[in-house]
Amino acid sequence: MELKQILVGLENLKVKGNLDIEISGVENNSRKVKKGYLFVAIQGFSTDGHQYVENAIENGAVAIMIQEGCELKGIKIPDEITVVMAKNTREGLAIVSDNFYEHPSRKFKLIGVTGTKGKTTTTFMIKDIFEKAGKKVGLIGTIATYINGEKMKDSDRTTPESLELQQTFDEMVKKGVEIVVMEVSSQSLKLNRVDGCEFDIVIFTNFSEDHISPKEHPNMEDYLNSKLKLFKMCKTGIANADDLYGAKIPRLFPDNNITTYGIDNHANLLAKDLTITNSYVDFKVKLKDKNERVKTGIPGRFSVYNSLSAVCVAQKFGIEPEKIKEALLEVRVPGRSELVDNKREVPIMIDYAHSPESLENILQATKSYTRGKVICVFGCGGDRDTGKRPIMGEISGRIADYTIITSDNPRTEDPNKIVEQIEEGIKKTNGKYKVIVDRIQAIEEAIKMATKRDIVILAGKGHETYQEINNEKYPFDERIIIKEIIGKLGKQTKNKKK
Repeated sequence: MELKQILVGLENLKVKGNLDIEISGVENNSRKVKKGYLFVAIQGFSTDGHQYVENAIENGAVAIMIQEGCELKGIKIPDEITVVMAKNTREGLAIVSDNFYEHPSRKFKLIGVTGTKGKTTTTFMIKDIFEKAGKKVGLIGTIATYINGEKMKDSDRTTPESLELQQTFDEMVKKGVEIVVMEVSSQSLKLNRVDGCEFDIVIFTNFSEDHISPKEHPNMEDYLNSKLKLFKMCKTGIANADDLYGAKIPRLFPDNNITTYGIDNHANLLAKDLTITNSYVDFKVKLKDKNERVKTGIPGRFSVYNSLSAVCVAQKFGIEPEKIKEALLEVRVPGRSELVDNKREVPIMIDYAHSPESLENILQATKSYTRGKVICVFGCGGDRDTGKRPIMGEISGRIADYTIITSDNPRTEDPNKIVEQIEEGIKKTNGKYKVIVDRIQAIEEAIKMATKRDIVILAGKGHETYQEINNEKYPFDERIIIKEIIGKLGKQTKNKKK
């Protein structure tokens, strides 16, 4: 494809060199550049791609895109290399990637889901409904990428970088995918990763404090406005009427076609007569013109909201009520209210709750149906919003019967300092707690104290199978750890009997 075709849609470009040259690939990683490629230099948080322009040229780049105002001192660019200067190379990467792969999102129905909580579960529910209806479905999100029911790869981030995203879309087109459902993070919207995507339906699940940090969003206003960008990209939307911010969306976007759902407030789709147990939720909702009982095998009130948003999507596509009901009954999401079977028969739930609201939700939900104690094991991630740490400590101290404060993904921070900040909050309550920084030891302590009447909540890591410490990811799958701990405890019991 010629360079001038790849640049279509980008405005106010400054160009030095030939635009009629043939481009064989696009890359923003200089090490992956091959002969005939366009290299797009991105100014990242920790590294500046402009420093690798010479490497990209050595590897075969025939054109480079740089950002206005970038630092190029000491960098030699041969005269035969075409140089394109853009105001924003993140936007540039997204548009050229979409052009190069010939607008793949136009070739299927694209559903985008944004919100602080519920994105992952909602996307899995939508995926399962469409698959139950016989459709070929792709899913992109926090846990992994799936194509036609097959897990293709685990995810490093909720929404991939624009180039990787368009490559994935292209692969889905080649495999005949008809529907793609994708988690759209606030960061991806802010950093132009989804620019060029053509959404058919977008969903707003809810909004609460999260992702406020120097590397993410400076404040709540920036966080919210980033999410709302999605409704500027698509006229057909779905919003949670019970959420303070979701309820405002129809007024904020009066020209859009917005469908609302809820439990408590007036909405287009309402759930009534709820039953919530420790293994499912059951509620009544209108499917087509008939009130039907829908059962979802994921416990908690929040599961009703996620189900309702999925039902809204399904009904827009005319999916039969029976298919919707069957899919919601069977859906399971790794690391989202995931109950782990074990030989001690102690209820142990793994959940990704890593914000104050999500922790409060999971603890209140389990508290409402647990006959014994709710034992909460959690920490907070390093290099992320520090303000939420004491808040989460206070929440667990107030709701859980016993809390074990531990480490999560400390990243480049001292885990002891993170734990101390959480402890500041729990000290404001009368909650019983213990500090065990080593997460494996903390899980073992929780399992030891639990009976079959109790429930152990391992919050924060969910689907993750690693622990990130000083920029290194170490294997850490809580399902495996639970099995090993219970195996060890079983042996200790046998030895005592001897």
